[in-house]
Amino acid sequence: MKKMKMTAALSEKIAKIIIWSAALFVIGLLLFIIIYIVAKGLPVINLQFLTEVPRSMGRAGGISSMIVGTFLLTALAIAIVVPFGIGTAFYLAEYTKENIVTRIIRFSAESLAGIPSIVYGLFGFIFFVIYLQLGWSILAGGLTLAFMILPTVIRTSEEAIRAVPNIYREVSFSLGATKWQTISRVVFPSALLGIVNGIILSVGRCVAETAAVILTAGSAFRMPSSVFSSTRSMAVHFYILAREGISMENAYGTATLLIIMILLINVVANAMVNRFIAKSVKR
Repeated sequence: MKKMKMTAALSEKIAKIIIWSAALFVIGLLLFIIIYIVAKGLPVINLQFLTEVPRSMGRAGGISSMIVGTFLLTALAIAIVVPFGIGTAFYLAEYTKENIVTRIIRFSAESLAGIPSIVYGLFGFIFFVIYLQLGWSILAGGLTLAFMILPTVIRTSEEAIRAVPNIYREVSFSLGATKWQTISRVVFPSALLGIVNGIILSVGRCVAETAAVILTAGSAFRMPSSVFSSTRSMAVHFYILAREGISMENAYGTATLLIIMILLINVVANAMVNRFIAKSVKR
């Protein structure tokens, strides 16, 4: 019996060592990539880099038009996806019972989430750019990105909603609350952190996307004037600069700014969610 206890304790220690080693390896690799890119790109970032449009195919000037284009593409995609994605998630989790329709919707969302982005780009190019005659534009790019991230928002939101304990709903119903009051005042605030995390993942995918964007939004240097203007996102700009060897310094600068933007989005979004949850608890 003593030997068995020793063996169990030893196996637990080995498992902890393996798990901690794997976690430290991943963290270390992530920090190495970030530090390497930031160390090379941070000296490039200055006021000129942030406020001027590119010149000489990106060898000189800045990336102001790429920053605006990236923001518009991402904002348009998120504005389209959030109501549809979260609404679908609440429909699946709260208003329906498990049946063939819900299984088809979940299977479709999971299948669409695994499709390569280049396929979405080809679909967007054929349908939005050519068939609907939107041309290479922010609107075509934003719609394509919306289709691409919709399955992620649906699945992450549904899992966050289902993670809310049923006792919360039962207590709300016992106090006389309606279905909608329970969802809006009990379930939604409890699931908000998970929902926002899914949206943040989608924002990161939109910001970092290249294939779908270059086939639908185009690759124009000029500052976009409307949603029908062609634009070049920061990720596309970085990809073209690095692939064609136009300017590795500006490529590293663009990559560094992308990393900083994604980190800021994560920090600000989590701070806003935590503040909202704290206010909801006080009520």
